[in-house]
Amino acid sequence: MSSEIKTYDAIVIGGGPGGYVAAIRLAQLKQKTLVVEKDSWGGVCLNWGCIPSKALIAAANFTEKARENAGTMGVIISSVSVDAGKLQEWKNGIVKKLTTGVAGLVKGNGAELLKGNARLVDARTVEVETPDGQKVIARATKAIIVSTGTSVVELPTFKYDGKKIITAKEAVSLNPLPRRMTIIGGGIIGMELGGVYSKLGVEVTVVEFMPNVLASMDQDLVAPVLKHMKHAKVNFITNAKAMGYETLADGALRVKLDVQGQPQTVDTDVVLVAVGFKPNTAGLGLEKLGVTLDKRGHIVTDDTMQSNVPGVYAIGDVSGGPYLAHKASKEGEIAAEVIAGHKAVRDWRAMPAATFTHPEIASVGLYEFEAKAKGLDVKVGKFPFAASGRAMAVMETDGFVKVIAEKVGPDHKDYKVIGVHIVGPNATDLISEAALGLEMDAFIEDIGLTVHPHPTLGESVMEAAKAAIGEAVHILNR
Repeated sequence: MSSEIKTYDAIVIGGGPGGYVAAIRLAQLKQKTLVVEKDSWGGVCLNWGCIPSKALIAAANFTEKARENAGTMGVIISSVSVDAGKLQEWKNGIVKKLTTGVAGLVKGNGAELLKGNARLVDARTVEVETPDGQKVIARATKAIIVSTGTSVVELPTFKYDGKKIITAKEAVSLNPLPRRMTIIGGGIIGMELGGVYSKLGVEVTVVEFMPNVLASMDQDLVAPVLKHMKHAKVNFITNAKAMGYETLADGALRVKLDVQGQPQTVDTDVVLVAVGFKPNTAGLGLEKLGVTLDKRGHIVTDDTMQSNVPGVYAIGDVSGGPYLAHKASKEGEIAAEVIAGHKAVRDWRAMPAATFTHPEIASVGLYEFEAKAKGLDVKVGKFPFAASGRAMAVMETDGFVKVIAEKVGPDHKDYKVIGVHIVGPNATDLISEAALGLEMDAFIEDIGLTVHPHPTLGESVMEAAKAAIGEAVHILNR
């Protein structure tokens, strides 16, 4: 063990979207900062989550358009095939560029980086075991930020082997492509990757325990995605519990299901288990310090991101859902500013979410079913992309924009926007306007009276807002 104890203002454990942003912000605020990462800079998001999966999604969408849409446009493509090796080489290049960039940004802003496993000795001291077996002791005069993220949940009857039973980590690096894939879990990861591999020619089956896939969303948002995936011949089995599997003589797997009490089997070459994540809090020494965890193991924090132990902060997935990279980054900024003596607090009004299925789904604020469950007096406006000239021009007419507004004011004649949901082309980009609107307490008129450029997909947000109060121009008002 090193005899020298290095001292910093703050120490960040974890170099993902929360941790590296916190470290950069701390350094910008003239705080001497150390960030410790046990694996790869950028965390899950950059290495095998958000970024590589979106690269594969882009390739899969391009492949599908070349096969199915190019001829309609008059672009003749004689044949389309997928080189899995080249695809992985391209995807890995993007990941390498971004992860190298993260390390460079942290260093460039003046923070120090250290590879290794970190453990809290006390509320101000961290012990790090480096890859070469050395131990480094670091002390923080002000605070320690825990940003260790989450790891995938393993089903007892589907133990991961990284080859036949895989997680999303392996699923973004498949080479060669399997002939058949069964995905256990119809959540965001299962639906995104199921869409990818069906377009790349893999026979995909999605097994979901609930009656519906993407069950937490308004189901009218999910319907266009289901339609598209079924067109791509994805097989959905809902109300199904995955019981286990057996290996067949040819090396294939036979997955055993219980579908509403009835046995059923699916033969496959690989099983992707995508049933959720658990917080990485074990082995950090939190229990010894008396840090409060919730029943799922997340670190409980206040609105400054501080735990019940003064000086110990937690950000990102490890501090609770929703598990979103942009949420982690925002919390990293808040914690950094608080530690540096600035006034900052977790006070956003709504957190946008993006699902990169085809078509994409993006949401901010309350879903329609949530608003109605609260008993709110709401108006709902919808504008279909089928009525958008821009959507027609890019051959992406599935889906719609939905704006939900609550009647407020003494005479209930004002309409405050409380939710915006988009399923369709570039939904994940369009949602930012809506997020700004909710953050600024926008009313329907604020969106409806804002001039949107023509011809664009963004006009659909304006039209949906107007439709809520019967003023849409390019569809008949109900």
